Amino acid sequence: MTRAISLNARRSLDAAAAEDFFVVLLEITHPGLAVPLRLSTDPTERISTEPLVYGTRSSWRGADPVSDHWQFVAAALELPSDQEDVPAAVRITLDLFDATLPALLRSFETRATANIALVMASDPDTPEQQFLGLEVTGGTYGNQVAISASRKPIEEEGAPMDIIGKQRFPGLFR
Repeated sequence: MTRAISLNARRSLDAAAAEDFFVVLLEITHPGLAVPLRLSTDPTERISTEPLVYGTRSSWRGADPVSDHWQFVAAALELPSDQEDVPAAVRITLDLFDATLPALLRSFETRATANIALVMASDPDTPEQQFLGLEVTGGTYGNQVAISASRKPIEEEGAPMDIIGKQRFPGLFR
């Protein structure tokens, strides 16, 4: 299966030193959050001076580029594997930019949802690749915060057991 990527993405992949580069946008949503947590790996512009905040403005996932921003964090991303039998799992490691983040991670009783996009810095509204609806399955913290997310594990999908009875299999009991 081939995937179409933009001309800017192809040029940056083929160039020895490209002016345009990939940016990761991460959105974490949960019913316990008033607004989604939006993070970016590119300090595109200065959002505020007090406190000093850099970020990216993008309309991906319905964000308003005028009033919303994707806050810049230094991060590393491990993308999902292309293997067939391996679930689409990602791991993102963030420098601890906010001391309240570990407390926030520990406060969830149910799983949060993560949406990740790879966009070009020149066009942050158009994803080159995106991973939607991943469940946050784990988080560790120390000097860095590592968040793991994957699709819903197949082992957790409910499957009704078929009881061989008259109600379920009437053809067997004639």
